[in-house]
Amino acid sequence: MARPDKVDAVEEMREKFRNSNAAVVTAYTGLTVAQLQQLRRSLGENAQYRVAKNTLTKIAANEAGITTLDDLFAGSSAVAFVTGDPVEAAKGLRDFAKDNPSLVIKGGVLDGKAMSADEIKKLADLESREVLLSKLAGAFKGKQSQTAQLFQALPSKLVRTVDALRAKQDEQGGAE
Repeated sequence: MARPDKVDAVEEMREKFRNSNAAVVTAYTGLTVAQLQQLRRSLGENAQYRVAKNTLTKIAANEAGITTLDDLFAGSSAVAFVTGDPVEAAKGLRDFAKDNPSLVIKGGVLDGKAMSADEIKKLADLESREVLLSKLAGAFKGKQSQTAQLFQALPSKLVRTVDALRAKQDEQGGAE
């Protein structure tokens, strides 16, 4: 019979897997408690870093419908559950791992699709959602101003052409 504390732990992690749009599995052997706290802060508000037993985490992931992570739950494992921007969390993990080689990114899942450690590192190289949206807005704004200039230029060009035609007609009319 399962102990109530283990059942509660599995249920809590199952809900985290279901409510997260990404989860990253890491190995953390050799990190101190202070370093783990620093890592949690570096992930931002939209991610939670959870150390748990592999068997319980594997059960929770499977119950949440995620079976692609099973091979990653070996040795010391912890999961970063991401509910916000996955790029921000991936950057936090990558940057922390650069300063603390004891943290190893094993792999993860993003919107139900498995990701290797290399893919997570590539995700970390992307710009944040906000930066990409602002660049897109800037591109649209630039195109709008170009379009506005074009529409303003057409009537003025038409007026200049009509004036030139009138002047030409006046010259031809006066020459006859």
